[in-house]
Amino acid sequence: MKVYLLRHGKTSWNNEGRYQGLSDIPLSQEGMSALRPADFSAKTVYVSPLLRARQTAAILFPDAVLKAEPGLQEMDFGVFEGRNAQEMEKDSAYRAWVDGGCMGKVPGGESVEEFTERVCRTFTRLLENTREEDPLVIVAHGGTLMGILSRYAEPHHDFFAWQAPNGGGWLLETADGSLRVLQPVCCTKDGASC
Repeated sequence: MKVYLLRHGKTSWNNEGRYQGLSDIPLSQEGMSALRPADFSAKTVYVSPLLRARQTAAILFPDAVLKAEPGLQEMDFGVFEGRNAQEMEKDSAYRAWVDGGCMGKVPGGESVEEFTERVCRTFTRLLENTREEDPLVIVAHGGTLMGILSRYAEPHHDFFAWQAPNGGGWLLETADGSLRVLQPVCCTKDGASC
């Protein structure tokens, strides 16, 4: 089975380096304008219920049925949401989190382990319930893709190695109980951001 994992287009908070997490930030005009319909089709596309993912999926797959999956939402960045690294450079909680490799639990939010477990539970259910002849297409968030790929993709890479550009992602194929990465996917008009 083919699996497409795609990240939403740009938001104003992406441009400002802000932690978006569960904040329901829309695509920026620039982000919407940069996207184009995907060069493959899907009857059903699973999306994070957050607006930036839903808007992206509607542009990439205008004829598909979009099914919102709460488990595909971005990591909950708790007290860090809406802020960027420069604003928090003297925040002791933020410094402790960064010094711990950004893996620990965010105050008021999730740890990478909790987040990955949530995302992978949802991904596994979707994978098991998709017919072999249909592609599984997911439009979500950078962190969502990182969680899935760090756990299941071959070749294996750590969580932070799987950074997808806005409007980009990967095509994978299920094989012998794993997900084999076939190629990057780019759904931007100029392809420059991918």
